[in-house]
Amino acid sequence: MTSSLVDVHSHFVTGDYIAAARQAGHDVPDGMPGWPSWSAEEHLRLMDDAGIGQALLSISSPGVHFGDDDTARDVARHVNDFGIAVAAAHPGRFGLFASLPLPDVDGAIAEIRRVRAESGVAGFSVMSNAHGVYLGDPRYAPLWAELDRHEAVLFVHPTKPLNADAVALGRPLPMIEFPFDTARTVVDLIFAGVLLRHPRIRFVFTHSGGVLPLLMDRVELFRGRALGIGDGDPAESARIQLGKLWFDCAGTPMPTALSTLAAVVGTDRLLFGTDYCFTRPAQVLAGIGEIEKAGACPAGGSWLDLFRRNTKALR
Repeated sequence: MTSSLVDVHSHFVTGDYIAAARQAGHDVPDGMPGWPSWSAEEHLRLMDDAGIGQALLSISSPGVHFGDDDTARDVARHVNDFGIAVAAAHPGRFGLFASLPLPDVDGAIAEIRRVRAESGVAGFSVMSNAHGVYLGDPRYAPLWAELDRHEAVLFVHPTKPLNADAVALGRPLPMIEFPFDTARTVVDLIFAGVLLRHPRIRFVFTHSGGVLPLLMDRVELFRGRALGIGDGDPAESARIQLGKLWFDCAGTPMPTALSTLAAVVGTDRLLFGTDYCFTRPAQVLAGIGEIEKAGACPAGGSWLDLFRRNTKALR
């Protein structure tokens, strides 16, 4: 592997961030055993072992908004300044998807304007929902206009739905709830027309699309009924809109998820991701090994070479 592999789905935490999350009731993140640790030194060792040239850092679920707008703005500022400093200390090795404190739209726009020109900021990051507000909500219209104006990359990480405790049956939320919440928010964007109105935003979704590839034909069937457009314009179909999004392969891409996604959306917008530091180094290396063993991708050549080419196109 060459050093041109870019990890678009990698996380960091800070002591102050974990303290703020715990104070808000997140003693453990999303039913997982505990908060992970992160250091630039360990992350760089993993990157060197895995052949990863650069990692784009972001905050994972539960994000930066724990219920209070003013506190969320402070938390966003803290983690973003930390990420910018890490990128500056290790030129070329780290970048940042800066966290936005949704559902506080004014705070999110202010944070975009504060950090967008900072070296190392590759785009922005939000959760799939913010306290039950999904991304198609009309209140987000000014945010989409701002991001579209800058042709921004927006990394959308899944989080739990409001009813998670009732439906997860005590099991870790990333297992099932996260993939379904990615589907919920993408479908919301499609039904709200956001993707059609703001084609210059480069949305990046995670985990090989979660359950989305299996649902698109069904979504299109109901989209026609719900919106009263019948077959409508083929260029506006749910499948076509899905194919204009970007997806990383973090999680369990092989042998099923990534090939299923590729069959639905093609291969031009598939990206590499590890989910480090929530996925530990040994698991990251094992996952890369599975991708290498999978053989050629539908576009020809290896999957890792495909990820390298596509990342250049995204940036």
